[in-house]
Amino acid sequence: MRIGLLGTGNVARALAHGWSAAGHDVLLGSREPGERTDLGLPVAGLDQTAAHAEVLVNATPGNVSLDLLRSIGAPALAGTLLIDVGVGLSDDFTELSHPNSSLAEQIQRAFPRTPVVKTLCTMDSTAMTAPDGLAGPSTVFLSGDDPRAKQTTGRLLTDLGWPASSQLDIGDITTARGQEHFALLFMGIANGLGSHTFNIRVVPGAAA
Repeated sequence: MRIGLLGTGNVARALAHGWSAAGHDVLLGSREPGERTDLGLPVAGLDQTAAHAEVLVNATPGNVSLDLLRSIGAPALAGTLLIDVGVGLSDDFTELSHPNSSLAEQIQRAFPRTPVVKTLCTMDSTAMTAPDGLAGPSTVFLSGDDPRAKQTTGRLLTDLGWPASSQLDIGDITTARGQEHFALLFMGIANGLGSHTFNIRVVPGAAA
């Protein structure tokens, strides 16, 4: 599958390496591709990356994602599955950029012809691509309105090492705010553990 990743940071690079190892054709998208030739991964401009992609991944900071996507344009994004892993935070990481909503909801509202699925934003880049490196099984969440888009996203998560038993569909795109708002608790847990590499596991009641 052709996967375009918007962004060249830790998350985009980790996901690109993970999916490339699984046999996918990956391309990183940058506003300045000529300055990002040292990543060991193919890099192109944003428009070229969007045109390349069967699946597009937003791995940009959540407070700039909408403007970046608008620069590509709705016609170029129409019909392309967009997996959103971004979270908008203030510069000091103490406040959410979308406190009464979520980035994923705003993307879906701005681009109604682009199915959006929120996932992978409740962990760091190491856990995203190496869940078997954690001390035990954990949970990755999916939010979105399009069932087929979620199925495709689920297959791509499996390619990163997330079995179906670890994937939890929590509902429509409005549930993405729960995933994004977890960022505040994430930072508290990271402070308590002294590490950002961890994940959570949903443990149902015995009757379930």
